[in-house]
Amino acid sequence: MGEFTEALRQRVLDWLSVNVPESRLQHVVRVEEMAIALAQHHQVDTTLAAQAALMHDLAKYFKPQRLLAMAKADGLAIDPVEELNPHLLHAEVGAIVARDEFGVDHPDVLAAIADHTLGRPGMSPISCIVFLADSLEPGRGDAPELITLRQASQESLPKAVWMSADCTLNHLISRQRLIHPRVLLTRNWFMREDTRTTQRRSPNRPSSPPIKQPRSA
Repeated sequence: MGEFTEALRQRVLDWLSVNVPESRLQHVVRVEEMAIALAQHHQVDTTLAAQAALMHDLAKYFKPQRLLAMAKADGLAIDPVEELNPHLLHAEVGAIVARDEFGVDHPDVLAAIADHTLGRPGMSPISCIVFLADSLEPGRGDAPELITLRQASQESLPKAVWMSADCTLNHLISRQRLIHPRVLLTRNWFMREDTRTTQRRSPNRPSSPPIKQPRSA
């Protein structure tokens, strides 16, 4: 199973209408719409992107103990940061719900659901799209940094991912919050990928500015 039919989409929407507030349901629909637009722009499978986006917050309102119990029962490795903040597990637990409740078996869809919050080094384009759409959908507002990230998402998925992770890190640091190591790993991986891509496009461009030599006396 795994085909994203209109009947399955409606079943997911019906389930969400019972398990999340209306405001969250509207967020999910906006994420789905943005994911489709990004997928079209970057020539990625729109059906897979839409399915992952629609299901990304299935476990958003699960209680902390339920998240921990489901994660442990499924054999997920739980970071100490997640032990202290189980809400971070809602993405990976959401993938479990998508698999068990809705029969989703496509690995790219399940990975995109699981990684939409913390990211992951080497994410597929579909995962990048859902990761970005979740934080950049229009309902998030029009702060300058969001406008910049939306523009970046049109130019390059790797660039937009590491820039988004930068914003997350700055936000957490400014509030003296714990940082999950995967956010930093994601940021570094996609920054390197973006740099390599830029260098391939401009092979004669130096990777760093030349060191200025002191003038002779």
